[in-house]
Amino acid sequence: KNYHFIFRTIGRDDQQGPAAAKFIAEKLKPKKVAVLHDKQSYGQGIASSVRDDLKKAKIDVALFEGINAGDSDYSAVITKLKGAGVDFVYYGGYHPEMGLLLRQAAEQGLKVKMMGPEGVGNPEVNAIAGPAVEGMLVTLPADFAANPKNAAVVKAFQDKKRNASGAFQLTSFAATQSLLAAIKAAGDSPAKVADWMHKTSGVDTVLGPVSWNKQGDLNSFDFQVFQWHKDGSKSLAK
Repeated sequence: KNYHFIFRTIGRDDQQGPAAAKFIAEKLKPKKVAVLHDKQSYGQGIASSVRDDLKKAKIDVALFEGINAGDSDYSAVITKLKGAGVDFVYYGGYHPEMGLLLRQAAEQGLKVKMMGPEGVGNPEVNAIAGPAVEGMLVTLPADFAANPKNAAVVKAFQDKKRNASGAFQLTSFAATQSLLAAIKAAGDSPAKVADWMHKTSGVDTVLGPVSWNKQGDLNSFDFQVFQWHKDGSKSLAK
């Protein structure tokens, strides 16, 4: 909508989707993929992005279909996945439905790897999926806390009993760094701060150098793929 005063320090769905598709195409190399979504703007939007990039990579997307969020029984879609002979499933949506898909797929003997966006990366998915959650793939912002350059900031978080690796912690810190840099460069006039942020070639932050397009979205953002484990932990997928 081209709001002049709004900026983000988190990547868009159309940056997260390609990161997922790239990992699927280059690392997993499935023969036949199903892309599911929850028929909502977030889930369907990112699922569409993944589907389009998989097609560009010449990956066979055999099924693109919506499910109803909030349902308790997805056996019909599991049956359809089995019938289509897919060997990989991407789901655009949130953790309650992903948990059920994982659990019911395991119960029906569908042994495929499943992946979702950061909306599925919630500890509550473990309670829903049970052991079937092991190996679920999820795209999340990179673990910026692991960057040695951020050691002092991470320690400052720890001193306040805060987890710098937690959701939105360092992205929020980067937003503050960006505003401070803009105020130092342009003064405290909101209009001048916004003008400077739109025009800057980059601000040095805990995320690395950041800059924005005319819509206030980041020109680039580092999404990575993680593997989810049944004990609730995650590790970088390779």
